[in-house]
Amino acid sequence: MQVKRVNANKALIIATLAFAGCFSIWTLYAVMGLNLQQQLKLTATQYGVLLAAPILSGALLRIPVGLLADRYNSRKLWIALMLLVLPPLLLLPYINNFQGYLWLGLWFGVSGASFSIGTRYVSDWFSTAQQGRALGIFGVGNVGVAINFILIPLILHFLDWRWIGPIYALGLVLLILLFALLAPNVAPPKINSTVKTSSLRELSAQSRVWRFSLYYYFVFGSFLALLLWLPQYYMQAYELTAQQAMAFTLFFVASSSMMRALGGWFADRYGGRAVNWTVFWVCIVCLFFLSYPPTTMLIHGIEKDVTISISVNVWWFTALIFIIGVAQGFGRASVYKVLYDYYPTQMGAAGGFVAAIGALGGCTLPILFGVAQDILGIVTGCFMILYGVLALCMVTMFFANQAAQFQQRLKLARENNFLQENDDFL
Repeated sequence: MQVKRVNANKALIIATLAFAGCFSIWTLYAVMGLNLQQQLKLTATQYGVLLAAPILSGALLRIPVGLLADRYNSRKLWIALMLLVLPPLLLLPYINNFQGYLWLGLWFGVSGASFSIGTRYVSDWFSTAQQGRALGIFGVGNVGVAINFILIPLILHFLDWRWIGPIYALGLVLLILLFALLAPNVAPPKINSTVKTSSLRELSAQSRVWRFSLYYYFVFGSFLALLLWLPQYYMQAYELTAQQAMAFTLFFVASSSMMRALGGWFADRYGGRAVNWTVFWVCIVCLFFLSYPPTTMLIHGIEKDVTISISVNVWWFTALIFIIGVAQGFGRASVYKVLYDYYPTQMGAAGGFVAAIGALGGCTLPILFGVAQDILGIVTGCFMILYGVLALCMVTMFFANQAAQFQQRLKLARENNFLQENDDFL
């Protein structure tokens, strides 16, 4: 038992480090994008498409990779995935146009599928009562994007942008060696292909899975979208330098990622649904204030005109974004805690499905942010979109909870012979 506990903790630590490394590659354009936008003279919509490219491929790959993780050895799959990401890093110095960066970004997206492998790998080592904490700690690997905000400016300061790819490739090689040597092995699940195909069809037909996917679309998809979009937002809305914008974004990313572990503990202790509902209420209040564009009103008084200006300064904005980031960190952990409660033996497939839909938020939302800005000409249009997405999540959760409570009361009534199975009105 002691050996198993040691191996479980070792597996969790190594998996978290590996996920952090893969996540940093997946979100490489979050920092590089600022330089590429200026270099290639991209519009807001083109910039959104560029940021979305790796997120799109990573999201789509999470489902098939999750299925493979349920069927084969997740440790070996992870090593193969990391090896597959090495070539685009080495090709990065030779790209010099928008189309090239777009295709390379799609290749970088392969690293985003590591989350599906990781949830399967980590969940195999822990009991049901520990899943929230374990998956929450593993999710701290989201902080890998902070590597980009620290390392890339250093590379650009001492070298130039052509060294970014090779340096990241070297780091990935070291990470592969670390994982291959230290990550404990688990036996591959014995699941035949026929059952797995049927299972996937059943999963995609269940409204519960789609609800969880919608929740994750907000708590993870909007987190991805914001970490990609915030540097530009700070520069546009508050006229900060690129270094200042990245520092503020780093604060948002690091705090949100670290809170995921605490969110897993809360989900284990108080229940995932309670944590989700609290997260949504906190976020919708913050988004209400962030959605309001800077406004100047002229009131014609009796003796003179009165001008009222309404805006959120950079410090209040950062405080609100910090609160949203912390809440999203809690929400990402709680969604997966509830998911494990329903699908403990299918975390690769179910987790991959939910993660794929959630990650699509990081793909679609930056594009919508760019379109909203180009069409409306309002810098806060991105938060208006997030407000609408969250409102849909809350309405869906409310009716889902109401339906679940009704089914519980109905089951209790039948168990006590208050209702018969063949009652006509049912």
